[in-house]
Amino acid sequence: MRTHKKSLLAVALIAAIGLAGCSDGNDGKDGAPGEPGTPGVSPTPPVTEVSTVTNVEYIAHMVEEGQVTVEFNLTDEDGVAITGLENAGVYLAAKTDFGIQRSRDGSVGGSATFGGDNATEGATITEVDSGQYKLVAPMAAVQSDTEGLIRLQVGGGDIASSPYIIIDKPEMTHTSTTETCYSCHVDYATSDIKHSKYVALNTAGEVDFVGGCMVCHNNVPRDVDAEGNSLDTGGYAKNTMQKLGHINHQKFEKDFTPANCYTCHAEPVVNTSIAGNGCSDCHGNSESGIIVPADGFDAREFHFQSSNVGLGERATIRENHYTTTSAPYFNPTMDEWTDHGDPDEGQVTWTSGYCVDIALFDNSGETPVQLNIGEMYAAHEVTYGGAYINNYHNDSIVARVISHGKEGYIENDDGSRSVCYGELTSGYELADLSASSRITIADTNWIDSDSEYGVSFTGYSDVVDSTSFAKTQDWGRRHTIDANSCTTCHNNDTNYHKNGSYGEGGLDCVACHNNGQDRKGAFSGPGFGPMVHSMHWGKGNELGAKAPEANSAASLNADNCVSCHADGVSLADVPNQYMLSKAYNEGNAGVMTSPITANCFACHNSDQALNHMEQNGGELNVPSTTQWFTEGTSESCATCHDTGKSFGIDMFHNFDRVQ
Repeated sequence: MRTHKKSLLAVALIAAIGLAGCSDGNDGKDGAPGEPGTPGVSPTPPVTEVSTVTNVEYIAHMVEEGQVTVEFNLTDEDGVAITGLENAGVYLAAKTDFGIQRSRDGSVGGSATFGGDNATEGATITEVDSGQYKLVAPMAAVQSDTEGLIRLQVGGGDIASSPYIIIDKPEMTHTSTTETCYSCHVDYATSDIKHSKYVALNTAGEVDFVGGCMVCHNNVPRDVDAEGNSLDTGGYAKNTMQKLGHINHQKFEKDFTPANCYTCHAEPVVNTSIAGNGCSDCHGNSESGIIVPADGFDAREFHFQSSNVGLGERATIRENHYTTTSAPYFNPTMDEWTDHGDPDEGQVTWTSGYCVDIALFDNSGETPVQLNIGEMYAAHEVTYGGAYINNYHNDSIVARVISHGKEGYIENDDGSRSVCYGELTSGYELADLSASSRITIADTNWIDSDSEYGVSFTGYSDVVDSTSFAKTQDWGRRHTIDANSCTTCHNNDTNYHKNGSYGEGGLDCVACHNNGQDRKGAFSGPGFGPMVHSMHWGKGNELGAKAPEANSAASLNADNCVSCHADGVSLADVPNQYMLSKAYNEGNAGVMTSPITANCFACHNSDQALNHMEQNGGELNVPSTTQWFTEGTSESCATCHDTGKSFGIDMFHNFDRVQ
């Protein structure tokens, strides 16, 4: 994972330029001696009364009865001391028996501003020295022993406003973290989401996302009267911090569950009552079913292991099982078997077949034990166990060479299953062969719904010659998505559909969504990458599981590619190979698109953008040929747009997580 502070990079770059300089290798002549200074008098450092960037160096603070005092230094974008500050504000959300709380009427916690249209009576700023200030902020409810979140902001007018800064925070104020929130939001401060300007930093200049939110979104909600009108007592906002997490994220996205507490809570969550903060968001305020936790109780693990949620059960199933997938082979002499063709159209009986052997193992003990797929299928412990045979070329699946529904299952004595096809489709001999398999184990919460439930395992076989069936290479493909990217948001360990899970960065999906299996993909995008891009931030955003409603990715910045591509993307490494693209052609087959164009067009689909792609060799929906997968494209996108180039994609998309 690449992380950096941009300011440090800028300093390093400036230093490097200064060291390198411009020189012909010869020293110049010495300059004339300067005028001697006045003995005993130090030169006056420069100051400024304007800034485009305001840097705050926190010095100290003191909480006393009725007031908070904060000392700090200010410099501009060039490190010059800023003088003449006329605007500043301090906010204190107090730590109470009910959690963090700041009332609007000042009865709990408080806030004070100096300057502006709503200055607090008695608030003062004293410039102790050039650029050094002492802010005294009256807060009637604050006592000398008050603990709480304290937030500072300065600036206004000719002096640029500083970021919000958390200068103090009690330990264990919250158990969710900037890192867990930013696994999806990446950099909330640069997003278009509500309140992005309120993102706060700590005194070290690092983002304190949750702390910044909690200054207003306390643990205690704002009070309302009997008619539902908001009062100025209670907490500051009606939406508490826990409500934002527990309620506002409940319908975040398909296959997201707020009951997977580990997604957001990096630290143990301890609560003493189901009526307490957090629990009551989902469980109401009833004391029935009260939880009396023992030492070491962690609400995260409690929900994870709940049979109603099923996360622990599914995790155990996944941990304790694995599958194997043989390479395709031809068996010329088999006992009679009948395929699964449509009974109305006639099922066919065969005595030979193109087969793939799949096996399921339990590895919970010291030695893996092979399980009997046929018996488990009959007992409904396994809900699916099948395999497909594909053409494979240039590290890519380029065709499915079997007819769907024409397979037959032969249950073997060792518990494995042979998935066989009586014949392969025309043209299969034009490329090598490989197989993909899927086995799904039912959990307690399994539901019969387009194979969306259960714990699914997808496997890929070695690649073999289509005639001799001799191995030609290991199976592999370029896959630049971080293994945990999909499960960060789709966190309930089920399947999107058709026994395809979210694990390994969506690698399961590639079995069906690839360069050669020409799918409509809800008219979003072809293959895997273009489809995923479109489904999240392109046309497909309103065509997927929530259609016609836009899915939740629309609320996240589309340029934050680091959400999935943790290690960046190299356009130069994209295979120079077309992909079939009827998804871009209103579902009409017979067309293909060059790969980088296919991926970029998923989001950048204007006529102007397409014209630029085509001018540089990109092709959209050009007629495909019989051996389209062997033809190179003329795309030259990487020449200018590869990572690190002057117009590289990293200049316009975010591939770094900034601390």
